Amino acid sequence: MIRIVIAEDQRMVLGALGSLLDLEEDMEVVGKANNGEEALQLIHQLQPDICIMDIEMPVKSGLDAADELKNEACKVIILTTFARSGYFERARKAGVSGYLLKDSPSEELANSIRIIMDGRRIYAPELVDIAYEGDNPLTDRESQVLELIADGKNTKEIASELYITTGTVRNYISVILDKLDVGNRIEAIARFREKGWFK
Repeated sequence: MIRIVIAEDQRMVLGALGSLLDLEEDMEVVGKANNGEEALQLIHQLQPDICIMDIEMPVKSGLDAADELKNEACKVIILTTFARSGYFERARKAGVSGYLLKDSPSEELANSIRIIMDGRRIYAPELVDIAYEGDNPLTDRESQVLELIADGKNTKEIASELYITTGTVRNYISVILDKLDVGNRIEAIARFREKGWFK
């Protein structure tokens, strides 16, 4: 019997997934969590074979939880609405066994679980295409500046935090806007977030 924990913050989806998987003769849902923190507790307590995890959850995201499970026996499948290259990259670095999209047919999930239990990895085909579409064009320093802007810091605060001049910060900002092909800081943050490039 394949023992499964599901982590999903939308209760209806959580219930539906649990019911679907319980219908499979070789699977049993042993625990349900509403966020990544609860999922980690259940995994340590119940020692399941697999944890199916959403990404965007309160308290702790699915990717943060997957990172913490990197060296555990429990295999992680990310099941999400988001086909974003940054998320996919982080999930791969966390060593997840599967990354599937929620609009896949339900029988595909059960089959994927069996394949993963055989030691293979499964990634939604759309993600593999996205992964080769291009990486974050910003340098580490430019990404850092954009993250501080996203945190609500102004030019002066960024300059003092990074020990650089306000002129240098302004230069970074114009390079960032240029590289991301956007007109202002808000669009830059939105584009960066949409691609899943924020750490």
